[in-house]
Amino acid sequence: MKLLNTTLAAFLVTAALAGAASAECEITLRSSDTHPDGYPTVEGVKAMAAEVKEKTGGRICIEVFPSSQLGEEKDTIEQTQFGVIDMVRASFGSFNDIVPVTQTTSLPYLYRSEEHLHKVLDGPIGEEIARQFEEHGLVPLAYYDGGARNFYNAKKPIRTVEDLKGLKFRVMQNDVFVDMMSALGANATPMPYGEVYSSIQTGVIDGAENNFPSYDSSGHAEVAKYFTLDQHLMVPELVAVSKTRWETLSPEDQEIMRTAARNSAILQRKLWAEQEKASEEKVVAAGAEVVKDVDKTAFIEAMAPVYEKYVTTPEARDLVKRIQETQ
Repeated sequence: MKLLNTTLAAFLVTAALAGAASAECEITLRSSDTHPDGYPTVEGVKAMAAEVKEKTGGRICIEVFPSSQLGEEKDTIEQTQFGVIDMVRASFGSFNDIVPVTQTTSLPYLYRSEEHLHKVLDGPIGEEIARQFEEHGLVPLAYYDGGARNFYNAKKPIRTVEDLKGLKFRVMQNDVFVDMMSALGANATPMPYGEVYSSIQTGVIDGAENNFPSYDSSGHAEVAKYFTLDQHLMVPELVAVSKTRWETLSPEDQEIMRTAARNSAILQRKLWAEQEKASEEKVVAAGAEVVKDVDKTAFIEAMAPVYEKYVTTPEARDLVKRIQETQ
């Protein structure tokens, strides 16, 4: 009943908001994003929409609905699977219960750098991952950048695994995150994101982990000035279209959509890099200390029990091996 109500609400909202565009275009595709207008993922899909409209002579329009107008990520993913929403931009983390490979490809320290992540997703492995989404009613069009998550705390600079021992870190309610912290000798404290600032300020926790833009915009840099660039987690962002909707498009229109999506990923990654750089400069100017001389090898080696727990099939082990060997 809850899913039916959510689906009906999404249909009514999108029908009302897209009414004007529908009158102008032969095909109108509704695309959902939880981030606010101006955010790199939103601007990426907008760029895709502009190219698709141009290349189809105005026949196909993509209407982007930011700021969770159509619901939170998990809800909008389900609605896209059912074809109520045409497109969705969501984090790989939100697909963990739907497409198992997304959990394997989101393991800690799996990627050496953001460049390594892009090479993996833009190559044969990315195509292989996309096919697994199609089995669940979703057709991936582009992999966007979600940045790297890093540790920050109010106590001291963290350069080695030993520096983490005994510290309390907020993590998302995710078993992999909890086990990662345990393997590093720290204490994981799952809690809502909105409680992090006051919890660090009052000493309930010592720190948290996230990317530069979130560290900046949340104000966490004010209460946890030590930011360690360890890049322990890189979770890709995905732009996908409902398979049901996709199959109604001609092969020519599908190719226009794919090309526009690939081009939008180039722009989105550029916008994300610019936002990361701006946020880093801002927090450093405000007094944050960014620790870059990290003994990353030791952090990676500490993940052995985490990989043993979550990489349990020959297929998963082979995928991890191929990702790590990608140059």
